[in-house]
Amino acid sequence: MSDVPFKNPGWAGNTGEYDLTEDQVRGDEFVGTRPIEGGHPSGSASYPYMLPDKDPEAPLFEGPYKDRFEKILTRYPNKQAALLPTLGLAQEVRGHVSPHTMDGVAELLGLSPAYVRGVATFYTMYNKRPVGRFLIQVCTNISCNLCGADDVMGAFLRYTDTELGETSEDGYFTVVEAECLAACGFPTCVQINSRYYENVTPADVPKIVEHLKAEGAGGD
Repeated sequence: MSDVPFKNPGWAGNTGEYDLTEDQVRGDEFVGTRPIEGGHPSGSASYPYMLPDKDPEAPLFEGPYKDRFEKILTRYPNKQAALLPTLGLAQEVRGHVSPHTMDGVAELLGLSPAYVRGVATFYTMYNKRPVGRFLIQVCTNISCNLCGADDVMGAFLRYTDTELGETSEDGYFTVVEAECLAACGFPTCVQINSRYYENVTPADVPKIVEHLKAEGAGGD
């Protein structure tokens, strides 16, 4: 009996009108980009990105980010209800949500700083301190844990030369645990910035890290 956990291939072939291979679907080349200004207002609150480039001193909000912020406000009955996507937008711009950023969001939405801090600190998806260019979140919940998540975590820490929750000396990597990434059928799941990696094993980690290093160097 094999000691390798069963891996869901996660690929059922084409089901749509486009003739795409699995490599194209899962590859690093994306078709199109999501507009910074948010596109149609109905989708403006459904994302931010976790971008490699972060500016903790960037304004809240200017240019296309101001456009998206105003679109977000149209989707809710009042400004208080728009708090979560606004915090997400602030994190996209600055990379993390500091107390100073929370205060800025409170001013924009007409809320008390204490209320905004209470909400922001409740959710783990908001980074409360700076992170590297690549935030590596390794799911260690039940499904992933049973399929070797601890070993995957150890491999990422080893190949990025970091401690859990700390940022590497070159500023590229921060590795953290994730409670669940909602991909239980494809353990171990790893989210790096805004992208998911499925069925990750320790053997996959060196290649992933080298790819990120090359991508980061290209963006410098």
